Amino acid sequence: MIIYHQAFDLYHTVYRMIQLLGYFKRGDQIEIDRLRIWDYYMLFPNKLSNLKLRRNEKDIKNLINSFIIRADNPYEEVIDDRKMFEKIKPYQMTAIKSLASYGIVNKDYLTTNRINSISSELIEDYISKLEKLTNQEENTIKLLTSHFYQMSLYGEYGLKDRSKLLESKYDAQ
Repeated sequence: MIIYHQAFDLYHTVYRMIQLLGYFKRGDQIEIDRLRIWDYYMLFPNKLSNLKLRRNEKDIKNLINSFIIRADNPYEEVIDDRKMFEKIKPYQMTAIKSLASYGIVNKDYLTTNRINSISSELIEDYISKLEKLTNQEENTIKLLTSHFYQMSLYGEYGLKDRSKLLESKYDAQ
């Protein structure tokens, strides 16, 4: 059983999502499932090494091994990643709802299943009030919002398939 207070804490979930969205400088959309997966890896950065990568992505594997170093903590042991991912879903969805109520993301995110209206000014204002990220958190966010944004979310070798956190077998490619 995991004893990790930040996994089950709305404040920290909102904090992680604001930090992720702060590094997400694009004007286009981000899928809710992608944001949830990123949040999971922010919470458990050592799990990034479990992602299924292709042979030509050795540079990404090297980046993960070099910059996302976190010793295993016996109090943070996750036996089943998918179950843990589902367990934190209510906190993640409540955090997204909070971000929508603050005007940071669009309010129709549930109908589109994407976040597409991000207020950079509000995000920067909130980030300035939050505690500074650790080097590892910063490295994790940079990796997630660059390489793992460019890959598809769906299909074989999509982020859902690589992470095994969400079912991907029936995704349209």
